[in-house]
Order: sequence, then structure tokens, then C-alpha cells
Amino acid sequence: MSQDPKVLRRQKLRWRIRAKLHGTAQKPRLSVFRSNSDIYVQLIDDNTGFTLASCSSREKDIVALGGTKVEKSFAVGKTVAQKAKAAGIENCIFDRGGYLYHGRVKSVADGAREGGLKF
Repeated sequence: MSQDPKVLRRQKLRWRIRAKLHGTAQKPRLSVFRSNSDIYVQLIDDNTGFTLASCSSREKDIVALGGTKVEKSFAVGKTVAQKAKAAGIENCIFDRGGYLYHGRVKSVADGAREGGLKF
């Protein structure tokens, strides 16, 4: 594991958050991973360990939109909400993954809410 203090701090936060959150098939966990350039989102059933739906800012239709990283994150949230609706999922638990709830992470949550997911 990295010895970078920022990475270690986020990892500790992530573990603390994950100790309290547990997704099921009816109410999966909406997990967010943010890299410097992209954002990745998954709906995870923790009982079985399967990903029910996923989306990222690297998908062709989102890359074609252009715009800022925050705008792409909003589109990722809307897209994962549409995929969740197609899979019959309406409710989820939001897992920010140790990131602060602002900027791109907040934009994903707003897009998912606008797409019809309930947290």
C-alpha cells in the first residue's frame, strides 16, 4: 500500500464508512471511485459480492458530451440511475468512498437523484 499520507487518510475514512454501509439486492450500495481524470460508479450487492450496474466517465456517450469533469460526473450519475431502473432498482445507499461530498462526488449523487434513484 502507498505510504502517501493523503492516500492513507482516505483509506482509513473509506474503511470507517464501509463498516457502517452494507448493500443488498433490493437496496445496493452506490460506490464512487474518483481518479484524477475520470469517475467510476457501481451498484454493488454486498451479500453476494456482485456488481448489479456500473458506469464511468470513459463510456463513449459520456465522452462525446464533452464539458467539465463535474458535468461528466452528473451524466455518469444519470446513466447509472437509468441502468438501475432497467434492473428494477429504485433505492440505494450512497458510498462516497472516503472522498469529501462536494464537487464531482456530489455531482454524481445529484445526477443519480435526478435519474430517479432514492438514497
